[in-house]
Amino acid sequence: MIRKSLNAENRQKLEAAIGYHFVQQERLDRALTHASARNAKGSNYERLEFLGDRVLGLCIAEHLFQTFRDAAEGELSVRLNQLVSAESCAVVADALELHLFIRTGADVKRVTGKHMLNIRADVVESLIAAIYLDGGMEAARGFVLRHWGTRASRADGARRDAKTELQEWAHAKFGVAPSYRVDDRSGPDHDPRFTVTVEVAGTAPETGTDRSKRAAEQVAATKVLEREGVWKSTDLG
Repeated sequence: MIRKSLNAENRQKLEAAIGYHFVQQERLDRALTHASARNAKGSNYERLEFLGDRVLGLCIAEHLFQTFRDAAEGELSVRLNQLVSAESCAVVADALELHLFIRTGADVKRVTGKHMLNIRADVVESLIAAIYLDGGMEAARGFVLRHWGTRASRADGARRDAKTELQEWAHAKFGVAPSYRVDDRSGPDHDPRFTVTVEVAGTAPETGTDRSKRAAEQVAATKVLEREGVWKSTDLG
């Protein structure tokens, strides 16, 4: 079944969550429309996604430049890449519950895992573009900082990719590569949960759970790195 355009109640609910009221409502509808939806040709979010990706990158880059005044270009690049990744965008999409409003065809409904993560991420970028076109740069910047600002300001944001870091550490210390296995996949198609275990010969395994296989692998790898003292723990509990 293909979702129709937003009704007044859902539009009001979504705009409240976004924190922005659209002057031209069709922009919001287009930002939520996947190419698979019926009659979506020429009115889906693909072009908006292209623009939104650039607006997001500029807003985040500007924020990082102003926040981390002593950071070198390399550190800023690491932070930027993490914040604009599909995983980060999908987290924002899930927080806004955009999956309840995305308009797609029935064939996409059956797609799970990373592909659905990418769709949720694409819609977030399209939404940013729609806000930019409707309300200008200040409106887009306000949306981005509300949903990325806290993560962008975290002191641990300059960490490298956990899987890459763990692979290099394991090779240097034990002469082996980490191995990952999926232990469980649960939850509905629009919000799956993956549980993954990472093993490094010579040390104890760790398990991670997240909305995609890759994200769960990152969680598990991070646990090993923090437990072994390679990274400082960010657990404030």
